[in-house]
Amino acid sequence: MEIVTPLIGYLAAVFLAVSLLINQTLKFRYVSALGSASFLVYGILLHSLPIILSNSILLSINVYKIVKLYHISELFEFLEIRKEYEIVNRFLKFHKADIEHYFPEFRFDNNEGRISFFVLRDLNIANIFSGKINGDGTISVEINYTIPKYRDFKVGKFIFDKERDFLLAKGVSKIIYDKIYNKQHEAFLRKIGFKTEMEAGKGHLVKEL
Repeated sequence: MEIVTPLIGYLAAVFLAVSLLINQTLKFRYVSALGSASFLVYGILLHSLPIILSNSILLSINVYKIVKLYHISELFEFLEIRKEYEIVNRFLKFHKADIEHYFPEFRFDNNEGRISFFVLRDLNIANIFSGKINGDGTISVEINYTIPKYRDFKVGKFIFDKERDFLLAKGVSKIIYDKIYNKQHEAFLRKIGFKTEMEAGKGHLVKEL
């Protein structure tokens, strides 16, 4: 017990420090809740009422916020875009460094033969999507970038599941990723239903609408 107690305290401190580095609201709440729960256990082992009381309150707040985030009502919308729109260029420039971690080869060179749009979340730009139409009911994704604040699966589910009729109406029935540059992005795509499909000895991530 003499060894376990300080280890729990150190673990709680780590959770607290990590939570302060997280931008995505839901992840922040989860890690913060783990920190509060760890400090609560630490306080119980020390028989420290101030630690128990303060972290019971913090844990309750985090749990409440998590439940609220899952039940919050948000407005999602598509806004079709073109290369010449100033807001598009400014968005790409502002997020350039982060975009390069996920889509390093992307260049918005032209609009021809492409479907391009923003996903608005309560009128805030949450995502930019652009893909090349292949003419066989498929679209090859060139960019599908969501800003860090909104990386909670809701945007992906909106595009590919809840409002898939938007793409179906444009003749798209299959989404294809020819290249994946980021392991986290690959894990996200698999969680929302993308699967590996082999073609000419090369693997692609694919999702049927």
